[in-house]
Amino acid sequence: MSKSEPEQLLKKHQQLTYSEGLTVETHTQREKGDWFLQTLMIKGQHVPFKYKRTKKYKNLAGQKVSLVYYPAVETVAGFEVEIMQVVRIRRY
Repeated sequence: MSKSEPEQLLKKHQQLTYSEGLTVETHTQREKGDWFLQTLMIKGQHVPFKYKRTKKYKNLAGQKVSLVYYPAVETVAGFEVEIMQVVRIRRY
């Protein structure tokens, strides 16, 4: 029996976190060059979850998702802001 993809990622990279059944409150997409930057706000969390795709994606607001992510820091207007960098996202 083979391990699932999230389990394989977690075994290779200790800093990753896997969460499932999370409800997306808001989902924004903005174009930056060849990429579409995606930002999710998750119900009960105060930190944005970010990732990028090459194409626009359907709006995930109100959907349940499973995420593999790690904490990161992003500088915005000279301030450091904590974010969660998404490695893998799947609708739940």
